[in-house]
Amino acid sequence: MLAVEVDGLSRQFGSRVAVEDLAFAVEEGEVFGLLGPNGAGTTTTIRMLTTQLRPTRGSARILGLDVVAEKRSIKPLVGVVFEHQNVYERLSARDNLAFAARLYGADCGAVDEALSRVALADRAKEPVSRYSNGMRQRLLIARALIHKPRVLFLDEPTRGLDPAVAREIRALVRELASAGTTVILTTHYMEEADQLCGRVCILHLGRIVALDSPERLKAAQSERVVEARLPNGAIARFRLDDEADGLRLGELAASGQVVALHSVEPSLEEVFVRLTGRRLDA
Repeated sequence: MLAVEVDGLSRQFGSRVAVEDLAFAVEEGEVFGLLGPNGAGTTTTIRMLTTQLRPTRGSARILGLDVVAEKRSIKPLVGVVFEHQNVYERLSARDNLAFAARLYGADCGAVDEALSRVALADRAKEPVSRYSNGMRQRLLIARALIHKPRVLFLDEPTRGLDPAVAREIRALVRELASAGTTVILTTHYMEEADQLCGRVCILHLGRIVALDSPERLKAAQSERVVEARLPNGAIARFRLDDEADGLRLGELAASGQVVALHSVEPSLEEVFVRLTGRRLDA
């Protein structure tokens, strides 16, 4: 069964079209990136997929259930980590999770399991107001996992975190996906999307401009260029589609002047800029 199916999904706010004619499918256990600059339509799309916003046109299904007609059945199946840290600061981490567990009908054991999973068990009784930014983010993820959702939506899960905490969260995402949880990830960190996502969908002005694996997207935008390191440490660049460059590279290699040879491909962020004309932080 597909975890997510989207067909012709569109949303308007008055005369403004926020999302138009989206179509994609996500397999169970896949980490799928939904990427775009501010205003591209990623947040609107997530809100429709999590039943918070009704589509203007088109359809979407989560695990075979329609997001409009069967929204009550969908809610127990999904978890959401919002970009903003909406936790109860005066309560402890345990009390925050216990409240969420009651809302979802999860048992008390789920609280301890979730705290252990995000390495907060030893700080569980402290008020969240004492938590660092990274600890709060881990608490949000624990809350989203309290009812063992089959589809997890992560909105900027590592924004503002130090590298060590961000690495821990990325490792947790991989662990969840390996266990069969489908993860829909929105992020402005292209390196993170490149590391985690099997496929990425890039939105621009409410439309899909690219949908493929990071590797294939980068290969499609590659200019077929190689860099040769010479004995003096200099780097020479050669275009493989240029006959003169090809001959020159062959001469250098034949004379033993090439110490190392590397292919050159754009980063995922460079691909994004080429496709949308905008930086991710614009």
